[in-house]
Amino acid sequence: MKILKITLASLLIISLASCKKEGKTIETSADSLFTKKDSVVVPEIYKEYYGIYTGEFAGKGMITSEDGEEYEGDIYKKISLKINRITKDSVYGQSIVEGNQRPFRGVFNKSSNSFVLDEPGNDKTDGRFEVKLKSDSITGKWTAFNKSAVKAPSKILKLIKKEFVYNPNFMLDENSDLIDWENPKDFVEKYTDEETGKTETYTSSKNRVASDAVFKINASTQKLTEKELKNLRKLDMEIIKNAVFARHGYAFKKQTYRSFFEQTDWYIPVSNNVDNELSPMEKDNVALLNRFIKYAEDKYDQFGR
Repeated sequence: MKILKITLASLLIISLASCKKEGKTIETSADSLFTKKDSVVVPEIYKEYYGIYTGEFAGKGMITSEDGEEYEGDIYKKISLKINRITKDSVYGQSIVEGNQRPFRGVFNKSSNSFVLDEPGNDKTDGRFEVKLKSDSITGKWTAFNKSAVKAPSKILKLIKKEFVYNPNFMLDENSDLIDWENPKDFVEKYTDEETGKTETYTSSKNRVASDAVFKINASTQKLTEKELKNLRKLDMEIIKNAVFARHGYAFKKQTYRSFFEQTDWYIPVSNNVDNELSPMEKDNVALLNRFIKYAEDKYDQFGR
């Protein structure tokens, strides 16, 4: 009997190893536990609260200045909370900040109209939301699980419920700031002293700037040609290309692109992967833009801020 037990145990180990090699192991990650549905069908309630709530995510934290000095200041971000499912015992959804999409699970207290929502905890940016629902708005706070891992471990939320709609005609507002503030570049300049006639050099910090072409070219509604693109600036084409993804609710990781599209009232980040949502023409346009972006040049200028 003892020999039989050892044999069965050995077979079990071999079987598990085989499943692992074939990619058939059961998911046990924290993320999967937060997103998988209950094995028993549980009635959903309060479906009127389902949806996307987006807005301000702000707190105090340490900021590094351009000269490398650190100081405490206000850190502002945009966040979307998506409530997907509410049952008697659980709330399921996801948070989206700076392109980082995290599942959460928690509870809803109807008497106080409040949520306590926990992200998995296996990412340094995870934390707990303690928020209240009033009409179509959510307010409250978020606290990081690992307070030393993030710049602002405590943040305040002020969110409004918005319906995400894909509209191929969405464009940047013509009053938008078209300067890429996130990627300054130093240039060596020369000037001649009028009194001495001596030529000297100095370093000037400049930023990329787009042109008005970004208000006229729409890669979601028109088939682009090489002729249209060959004289555009690199930043122009980056904005035109990423406007395609912004219309589909893509959550940008790069601050440069978030800054441009957060100036609009239609941009709502809902997913960190929208590739399958693009139309065939949008995919073709993106591919063409990528070809030209690779070799395009930027226009730099000097601005105050």
